[in-house]
Amino acid sequence: MTKSNDDSAQYLISTVSKRSGVKSDLVRAWERRYQAVTPTRTTGGHRVYTDQDIARLKLLNQATNNGHSISQIAQLSLDELKRLLKDEPVETVINSYKATQSAIERGYLAEDYIKKCYSAILAFNARELESHFENAIVELGTELFIEQLLEPLLTMIGDRWKSGELRPVHEHMASSIIRSLTYILRNNSPCAPDAPKMIVSTPIGQLHELGALLAAILAELKGWQVTYLGANLPAEEIAAAVKYTNACVVTISISFYADDQVVPREIRRLKKLIGNDVALIVGGRAAVHYKPVLDEVGVLNIQGFSHFRSILDDLASHRSVHKTQSADG
Repeated sequence: MTKSNDDSAQYLISTVSKRSGVKSDLVRAWERRYQAVTPTRTTGGHRVYTDQDIARLKLLNQATNNGHSISQIAQLSLDELKRLLKDEPVETVINSYKATQSAIERGYLAEDYIKKCYSAILAFNARELESHFENAIVELGTELFIEQLLEPLLTMIGDRWKSGELRPVHEHMASSIIRSLTYILRNNSPCAPDAPKMIVSTPIGQLHELGALLAAILAELKGWQVTYLGANLPAEEIAAAVKYTNACVVTISISFYADDQVVPREIRRLKKLIGNDVALIVGGRAAVHYKPVLDEVGVLNIQGFSHFRSILDDLASHRSVHKTQSADG
């Protein structure tokens, strides 16, 4: 893409976003990663764009809405973009932005939100952090918000807390705001009458429940009927909930590592109580420290929320096949 040297009117990014239909964060991402536009800067350091930049962004926006990857079209000239769009089939052109926005672009958007959210946490600005979270939920959707924003952000918070850049109060503030957004994140639609049932909790001594809560929300979005028990429950109580609900899966989150036998004992006890007919899923930041006992008892050890969703798909598929075979028998 050739930079225009004309002297057309110059606009700040807020105006460009309104006129082109491309959100400011996405304009910056396209500019930074693909040089889709190359604005100049004022003496004060503000980006300024031309009419030609706005025209390019409009065409790029329409092309990405139609399913084209920004990485493949960012360097096309205005004429090439126009020819590309002219050849598009009508049914492709009318696809909505939200439905066709690529996962890659939303990933870049999530990265930008991570930076903004972390800056708000570092500044201890709860109101700004909550605003970023709410905007990100709208732009990314619940699943990507959890997987591509919250998961790496929480890992970052934990690492920066260990290095001394953050205090425990920063983590508590962020966790409190995330909990307050649960009503937005949860799937309030009724699940199917025959939906598979799941119990979600943390073992005794594990007081941090955020990972378990987010896992429960993702499972609900996948169509599971979830009973969320909160944190710090002994194996006997979790097993009792399985009995009362006839759940086929138990998911527990382990966020804190202690050099003792409490968690290994509870995992062994829980697996013995629920038996082999109920799947036991274990995840969380500290789960890796308990790999020997997890392998010993045969749990499903998740590597992240995306992996968790894949496991749920496999379990639901296996359950469906088993029901069909039982009916045929």
